[in-house]
Amino acid sequence: MHTTQVTEGIYRLSANAQDMLFEGIWPIPNGVSMNSYIVKGEKIAIIDGVCGWDGVPETLYAQFDSMGLDINDIDYVIVNHLEPDHSGWLETFKTMRSEFQIITSEKGKPLLEAFYGITENIRTVKTGDSVDLGDGRVLAFAEIPNVHWPETMATFDTKSGTLFPCDAFGSFGKIGDAPYDDQLTDEDLAFFEKEAVRYYSNIVAAFCLPVQKAIQAVESLPVKIIAPGHGLVWRKNPKKIIDDYKRYASYSKGPAKAEVTFIWGSMYGNTQQGVEPVIKALEEEGVKVHVHQVPESPLGDILASIWNSTGVVLGMPTYEYKMFPPMYMVLDELGKKRVLNRKAFRFGSYGWSGGAQKELETLNAHLKMHWDFLEPHEFKGRPTDTDIDILVDRARQLARDVKEMVANAPALD
Repeated sequence: MHTTQVTEGIYRLSANAQDMLFEGIWPIPNGVSMNSYIVKGEKIAIIDGVCGWDGVPETLYAQFDSMGLDINDIDYVIVNHLEPDHSGWLETFKTMRSEFQIITSEKGKPLLEAFYGITENIRTVKTGDSVDLGDGRVLAFAEIPNVHWPETMATFDTKSGTLFPCDAFGSFGKIGDAPYDDQLTDEDLAFFEKEAVRYYSNIVAAFCLPVQKAIQAVESLPVKIIAPGHGLVWRKNPKKIIDDYKRYASYSKGPAKAEVTFIWGSMYGNTQQGVEPVIKALEEEGVKVHVHQVPESPLGDILASIWNSTGVVLGMPTYEYKMFPPMYMVLDELGKKRVLNRKAFRFGSYGWSGGAQKELETLNAHLKMHWDFLEPHEFKGRPTDTDIDILVDRARQLARDVKEMVANAPALD
C-alpha cells in the first residue's frame, strides 16, 4: 500500500489484514484495512497507528519513508482507542523514537500501562481540549465512550474539517489503490456498505445508544471529511456514512428492512423438510430472505443478515428437552448484541418430548429481546402435509407483518 493525501497537510497510511479472525472471533472473508493518519502543522501528529500483527508495523514505517517523513519528526501520538488493533504498534514505535507525547483520554491512560507498560509522556484530554500543531492547525478532542470501548475519543482537525473517529464510521473490506469515496463506483460503494453492516453488527451492535450520542456530537461539527480507523475515507459525501450508521443504530430496536433472516438446524432432516416451503412462501410474498444453517453458517454472517431484517424464522428441533444447541448459542449472542423487537416465527420437530419452545421463551424474556412471535408450530417426527400447510400460512403471515411494520416505521431525523 502507498501513502495518499487526504487533504492539504493530512495523509493516510494503511495496511490490510486478512486470513484471520477479527477480535479472535469474526471471519473477515474480504479482509479489513488498518488506517493511520499523519497530520502536519509546524509540528506533526500521528493519529491511530496500526496493530502489532506480523508485518504491519513494518508496512507503516515503510510508508513513512515513502512520504519523506523521519520517525523522529513525530511530536504527538494520538490514540483515540486503545484496542490493540490501533495501538499494538506502540511497542515497536517506542524503541525507535523515545521522545514523543501520547495523547489519549483519561480512561485510556491505565490501558497504556496495562497493555504496553507505558507510564510516561502521556497527556490525557477530555471533550473540549485541544492541541495546537501550528500553522493554523488545531486538533480538538471529544470523548465518545463505548464506541465501542469506554476510553474511546475522536479527534477533529478544525482547519480542514477532518474527523478521525477511529472505530466509529468504519467498515470491513480490504482497500486497494482507491481508499476514498470519490474514487469509487456505485458498485464499489455498495460493496463497502455491505462490509459496513457486517462490521457494525459484529463489532459495534451492542453499543447502539452510545453510537447515537456520538452521531449527535458529530452532526454539531462542521465535518467535511471522515477518516476512520477501518475502511474508506469519506471526503466527497461524509453524510452518507453518518446516515448509514444512524440507520444501523436504529435497526437494533427495529424495524429494519423488509427482509427476513431464516436460521435453521436439523439433526435427522425432519425439521429441514419445512425449510424450502417456508422460503418459497416468504419470497412469494415479496420479501428478501437470508438463509443460514447452523452450526454451518458463521455467526458473523448471521449477525449481518439479521441486523438488516425485521423478520426472523427459526427452524429448530428439540434436543434433550431443550433447544438445538447451535441455535441456542446463536440466539444468546443475538440477545447480547441487542437485536430487539423482531417479528418472528419458530417451527421444529421433536421426538419423545418437546421443550425447545419453552427454553426459547425463557431466553427471549431473560435477554429482554422483545421478539414478537407468531404461534409456533411443532410436529412429532417428520411433518405431514397438514404441518407443511401450517408452516406456509405462518410464513405468509410473517411476511405481511414485516412489510406492514416497515411501511409504518417513522422516518429517521
